[in-house]
Parts: sequence; structure tokens; C-alpha cells
Amino acid sequence: MSRIIGNIKGSDIVEEDDKSVTFTAGAQLDGDGANGQFGEPPCYAPASYQGKTLDLLANAGGPGNWFGVVTDTGEENGKPIVQGSGDPCPGAFVSATSLHLPDKDGKPLPKSSPFKYVDSATVPFVVVPPMIIKGVAGVVMGCRAVVTNTKNKKSVEAVVADGGPSNKLGEISLACAKAIGVPAGEGAKHPANSGGIDASSHVIHYRLFPGVAAVVNGVTYPLQHG
Repeated sequence: MSRIIGNIKGSDIVEEDDKSVTFTAGAQLDGDGANGQFGEPPCYAPASYQGKTLDLLANAGGPGNWFGVVTDTGEENGKPIVQGSGDPCPGAFVSATSLHLPDKDGKPLPKSSPFKYVDSATVPFVVVPPMIIKGVAGVVMGCRAVVTNTKNKKSVEAVVADGGPSNKLGEISLACAKAIGVPAGEGAKHPANSGGIDASSHVIHYRLFPGVAAVVNGVTYPLQHG
């Protein structure tokens, strides 16, 4: 029997009979996790950085209150970690996702590694609020998601890769937006700060499968507790 987990800004979040979780919302863009891992621009960089970035640095916070980039202490008042000469985008900051990826041997990567995080520019992923993560028995982070644009019927396999604020529903990576025909800031100076579909539109249908590891573009993602 289905049950309503909760409601965020008019959208019911429903746990279905098969334990999948469904809801409809808009699609706001999230550039987090983009560090140039696969040749695309990074999400954030200092003003001195010469290349393109996906988002405005102001959206990552600021000195004493960093929340969108990795710091040397792991705390908001730490110093942002800058990519080095051997990294994909030297001089850019390291942007994180809640989901952490292992190295090729399955071992944990250091927090300073650009490859520890899921690349918004190339991987279709979904951001979910704590209500969903805490409201179901199955592991949500790293689980399979299917995202469908009900206007054009385009659908894509995605991974739940990031956690968002408690009052926001309907946030996806740039790669996910492109795959389902949602404006992804094409041509904009900072794509992740443009595009998307209004959160109140209920145009995008989300279906999550807690406890089922996502397989996206041939990559199986780890299910991550906590």
C-alpha cells in the first residue's frame, strides 16, 4: 500500500507499493561535483581562473561560510582546496557531491580528489531532500532514478548523487537536464545558474528506487549509507 512520505511546496512525495518513491516537480540545475573529470568545465573557481565555470562562485558561499566547495578542514570556515597541476582543471576549486566515488580498486579517494565526486556536466543525477533520505528504509544515495519530462516524454536513467535543502524538490545535474530536453543554460556564461524549469510546474516526474544501485552509462554507482 502506498503512503505519502511528505509534501514540499505542493508536491506529494509518495512511497509506492513496490517501495519506489515518486513525485513531480520542476527541474532546477545543480552543477555540483563538476571538476572537469571528463573534459567539461568545473563548477567553481576563484576570480583568477581563466577558464569557464558552470556556476557563480557566490553560489558556493564565501570565506568563513563555504558550502559548495571542498575545504582543507572539511568545515565551512576552512580554505577551499584548489586543483593542482595533475588534476583536470588546475586552479579551479574542488566541488563536491554527497555521493562519494571510490578509486578503480574500490578504495576511498581523498576529499581533495576531483574524481571523488559525481560530475554534473556528464552524469545524469538527481538531488533529493533529507525527507526522502530519512523517510524510507532503502538506501537512497547512489540508488537508481528515472527522470521523465512529461511534456516531451524524454526519459533518462540517473543516479541519486546529492542531498539538498529540506525545502527544495526537483533538482538535477546539467547532464540530466540535457538528456530530457530541459533548458541547461546553453550559451550562458554560467550554465548552472541559468535554465531549468520552475519548481512549481510539476512537469518533471521522478521515480527513485531506494536500495537499488544505479547503473548509468555503464557505470554502477555505490549505495551510500548516511
